[in-house]
Formats: sequence, structure tokens, C-alpha cells
Amino acid sequence: MFTVAVAATVAGGAWALAGTGPLPHARIIAAESAWGSLVPGAASIVSGPAVDPHDYEPTAADARALAAAHVVIVNGAGYDSWASRLLAAQPESGRRVIDVSKLSTGSNPHLWYAPAVVDRVARLFSVNVARYDAAIARMRSVDASLPVGASESIFAPLARALGLRLLTPPSLLNAVSEGSEPTVGDLTTARRQMREIRVWVLNTQNVTPEIRRLTAEARRAGVPVVSITETPDRGSFVTWQLRQLNALERALR
Repeated sequence: MFTVAVAATVAGGAWALAGTGPLPHARIIAAESAWGSLVPGAASIVSGPAVDPHDYEPTAADARALAAAHVVIVNGAGYDSWASRLLAAQPESGRRVIDVSKLSTGSNPHLWYAPAVVDRVARLFSVNVARYDAAIARMRSVDASLPVGASESIFAPLARALGLRLLTPPSLLNAVSEGSEPTVGDLTTARRQMREIRVWVLNTQNVTPEIRRLTAEARRAGVPVVSITETPDRGSFVTWQLRQLNALERALR
């Protein structure tokens, strides 16, 4: 038996946990393994770092999986619109849909890199993320204000939570995330910043030619490159995130 605890009600019902209490033999499906890996027993549709969630095309099997689910977790914020469309096409009054974006006030869709949002989702499913929270707190107490650079906006929420100074122009971060070309001015600024930053954080699931060149420049400048992924490579959410946080912590020191 799996119990879903509703922590709050969002005005307007933009996200739904249609009812509370135990769900016998609940079938929980997450649109992406970034969220599915957080909830024990959940299955995920987009899974593994070899798959680019931005370009994902759902299949008939995906539609059937969502239709059979008791609880569905979608990221929202335009990140997985395909899942919302499939759910809307197959309405089910007993299904509980969690749109994580409704638990956040930010505009960055990479919500699993925002520790405060992760904590909210974890509480809904009574998942213990104490080790993850402790690692965030420890790094914030030691590494706050250190200058870093990043390849795209996926790292921005985590950088804020850690108190790091993310120097890379936000317009470059967003351009790479959205699949558009960074400006020459932003690329020039990012190259100049290689003399200032302590670490270059690279999303290995979204490496454009411009980012490949910036990463090469970071290595030439002796700046440690820390890899992160958009979806877990293996293990639980906490295991995945701790592995990345530990690599970042070592590089910053």
C-alpha cells in the first residue's frame, strides 16, 4: 500500500491530487525519471541520459502507461507538454496528476535541480531526502559566493540554492537550453569568464558546438569541468544528485 499525503492545495486546481489517503497497489508513472527516481516504486517514461527529454516523442505504449496509472507526475512549465496532452486525451476521474511546476514560483523548467521544489515533492510521497538536504546545506555553508560557470540554465536553480555566483550570462544559459544560438557577445563574455570561475558545469545531454568549444577553453584554462545530466544515469534521485554534488564539491575545493 502506498500513501500519498497532500501537503497543500493550489488555488484554482491547476494541479491535482484528486483525493487523499492510501492507494492500494498504486501504479505511479512519472513523465521523466528525474522525478520517477525520487519516488520508490514509480516507473518513468523518459529515462536514462541517452534520451534528450527536449526532443522526446511519445509512443502508443506511453499513452497506455499513462492511461493505466493511478498517480502521474509531470514536470510542467512546458517541459513535458506531450504528457499533459496525452492525459487530457484520456481523462480519468480517479487519476491523481501532480504538475510539479505548480509547486514552484520560478520560471526555470528544470525543477528537479531546485532543492526547495524537490523537498515539496518528496513530502507529498513521504520520501526521505535528508542526505540530499544535508549536502546542500553543507555546501552552502562552505562554498557560498564562489564564482562558477555553466553550459545551460539547468544548473541555475541549484547554483542559487548553493549560494554560488553563476557568472555565465543568463541569456546564454537560456539560449542553449531552448535550442537557439547564443549571441557573439555572450560567447565572448563566457570565454573571458574562464579566467574567473572555479568550475565549469556541463550538462552532457545538451552539448552544442558552441558549448563544446567553451568546454575545451575551460580545460585549457585549467578550470575543472563537472558533468551533470538532465536525467539520472543510475540509482535513486538522492544517489544521483549526491554523486553530482560530491563531484562539484571536490572541484570547488
